[in-house]
Amino acid sequence: MTPRVRDQRGQTAVMIVGFFMIALLMVGVAVDASAAYLRRQGLDSLADAAALAAADGIQGRQVYEGGLGERAQIDPAVAREYVAAYVRGTGATSTYPGLRWQVDATTERVVVRMSAPLDLPIMVPGVDRRAVISSTAASYVVVSD
Repeated sequence: MTPRVRDQRGQTAVMIVGFFMIALLMVGVAVDASAAYLRRQGLDSLADAAALAAADGIQGRQVYEGGLGERAQIDPAVAREYVAAYVRGTGATSTYPGLRWQVDATTERVVVRMSAPLDLPIMVPGVDRRAVISSTAASYVVVSD
């Protein structure tokens, strides 16, 4: 009996298709990760600016109305108003549909947390189509001589 030789034709086509699918998956992950990164960068900038606007506005208001005294004080309610006014004034809600923000303020600092949904550009198996991207920024009021 002579051993049968297996026909190897067509095996490279299967490998090429497999590698092509893996390459497409990698491109999809890279595109989605880039979109999420860019969204986070935008939210970082917005949160930083909103926190600074709240702290600067409060600090300026206090200085002009009664002086600093020993320490600048942040009013949490006023900080929330300044952040909301800043977000509305920049038109960020139209740039980031579904934008949500939270302001935590004490007498010394303002912390702004922003989040917005992102519809990922490429559907990758095993990954939700919609991701929520978030950012946090803080601003401290320091009085120095």
